[in-house]
Amino acid sequence: MKIVECFSSLQGESTRAGEKCFFFRVSGCNLRCRYCDTAYAWSGGTEMALPKLLELALASKCRLVEITGGEPLLQPDTPPLCRLLQEHGLEVMVETNGSLPIETLPAGVRRIVDCKLPDSGMSEHNRYENYRFLAPGDELKFVVSSRRDFDFALAVIDKYRLAVSPAVLLVSPVWGKVELTELAEWVKAADAPLKLQLQLHKLIWGDRAGV
Repeated sequence: MKIVECFSSLQGESTRAGEKCFFFRVSGCNLRCRYCDTAYAWSGGTEMALPKLLELALASKCRLVEITGGEPLLQPDTPPLCRLLQEHGLEVMVETNGSLPIETLPAGVRRIVDCKLPDSGMSEHNRYENYRFLAPGDELKFVVSSRRDFDFALAVIDKYRLAVSPAVLLVSPVWGKVELTELAEWVKAADAPLKLQLQLHKLIWGDRAGV
């Protein structure tokens, strides 16, 4: 697999925020979101064999591993890496931009699926059929830049009956675009089971790579 970086840190997002986690950031992405904070992962990286990646994950002593990007589902070795990590007793999360099939991932992988909103510039790439495959432990994430984005998210939740989905519905602000107090009020007023998510790693270390 082509890897841009791997590192141990705290899980900064998702329902697992605050837990120790080992991250693999893969190279390459098929989308170009306006707010992307990992554009350095759109290209480059180093080819690494799956046994080496397993070795690094085990050496980290973290029981939780996240594969992120870039876009992990562009790389055919992502599902085999997930299985390999699971076989060695590790819990695996994969964060995907929501434009590619998620059912290719092994059972038991916790899938964090983005729903792209209008201000990202990429909302036409959402693969809404993925929502049929969401399972307990999965998470669907809405990254909000504006009230327009938030209303779009509510419309998607209504149209695809996501209020009864087994997945957790997360809403997160684009860094520097939406006031946290404002977004909190929108979530409080919404008739939807949304959970406000902040980017813990940015609150601790700022907007930089490798954390």
